[in-house]
Amino acid sequence: MAELNTDDGGGKKGGKKVRSKKSNAKVDLTAMVDLAFLLITFFMLTTSLSKPQSMDLGLPDKQKENEPQDDIEVADNRTMTILLGENNKIKWYMGQFGAPLEGPSDSSYGKAGIRQEILSKVKSVPEATGDPKKGLIVIIKMDKKTNYKNMVDILDEMAIAKVPTYALVDITPDEKALLSK
Repeated sequence: MAELNTDDGGGKKGGKKVRSKKSNAKVDLTAMVDLAFLLITFFMLTTSLSKPQSMDLGLPDKQKENEPQDDIEVADNRTMTILLGENNKIKWYMGQFGAPLEGPSDSSYGKAGIRQEILSKVKSVPEATGDPKKGLIVIIKMDKKTNYKNMVDILDEMAIAKVPTYALVDITPDEKALLSK
């Protein structure tokens, strides 16, 4: 049992009158300790811990070997390819690599860089196609030396610009050579 001892020392005080000896006042602290542990337990169980933040990525289903692959043609004026390289290097172009409609152009990360280009394309592509359902398609290609942070940054840009369709694709040797220039 936990208790608080409040003894006055027990010594005589050089006085003339003899006083009766007072008993020690004891305070039982058991209930207070129990209450403290109950409160600690309650707040530990009811508090919400920080939840990890993650981005949902839609991945394609596994394709079986004997199934034919569906080739879907996409207009070049809807396709933007973003190339990510080492040392925060970023390039983009519209259309196909062999005959781009725009670019390839150097850019940087952030509000004044690639985000501005993506936002302008998100607005201009539905106007150019004449169909609001046909939005921008972004293809993201990364070199093996690209930082993980750069990949997360470009995926954040996709979310900020509300790009309806984007994909992470392997980079070709020709595009690697373009990044090294």
